[in-house]
Amino acid sequence: MMIVGVPAGWPATEEEARAVQDELRGRVVLDESGPAPGTGRVTGVDVAYDDGLDLVAAAAVVLDAATLEVVAEATAVGRVSFPYVPGLLAFREIPTVRAALDRLPCPPGLVVCDGYGLAHPRRFGLASHLGVLTGLPTIGVAKNPFTFAYDDPEPARGDRAPLLAGTEVVGCALRTREGVKPVFVSVGHRVSLAGAVAHTLALTPRFRLPETTRRADALCRQALRRAAADLTGDPAPDRTTRRTPAS
Repeated sequence: MMIVGVPAGWPATEEEARAVQDELRGRVVLDESGPAPGTGRVTGVDVAYDDGLDLVAAAAVVLDAATLEVVAEATAVGRVSFPYVPGLLAFREIPTVRAALDRLPCPPGLVVCDGYGLAHPRRFGLASHLGVLTGLPTIGVAKNPFTFAYDDPEPARGDRAPLLAGTEVVGCALRTREGVKPVFVSVGHRVSLAGAVAHTLALTPRFRLPETTRRADALCRQALRRAAADLTGDPAPDRTTRRTPAS
């Protein structure tokens, strides 16, 4: 098993990480509509942690955007590359996520992150950070609104309400199943908010969360269990720590 290391020069302190965010934030592209929903490929990325072993496992699962069938998948296991700090989660995850993306046998197309893009205190969450570093179109679909305000959308699937930082719209609360708690969609890079919403609805034909996220979540957990077993000799460990998106 190959363990992804921490890249040379990777930020080691909060001050360094925030300086990187400030430097890269200006490179986010907001004036592209992005790929058309239901066309090409769409890839979900997610991670799981084993805090005791200081491991993070990342998965990238490529789906055919029209059929939602799996086209390809890849995983990577690495050392946790940054302490847990709300607003700086990307620095814990990106090295291993990029390694998983690099192992895919085909281009990923649009990348869907289990987290945030512009809906971030510094307007540079995981989806934006990953998009800028890779050049790929990215969106964030999160399970909770982080620190932002919103009105509860109407109950029908597809109903939405702005996600607000004061009067600034940073994303939207989107109902993907009738009467079920919304998800929180934000632009990452090279996709409009309308496009991000349309992709999210296309990826949620049955469940609250996108199929990309559901499949990547299951795969990264499997990868983490295998890695932990290799390191500890326990054939069936269950040491997974659920990440708390605060990117």
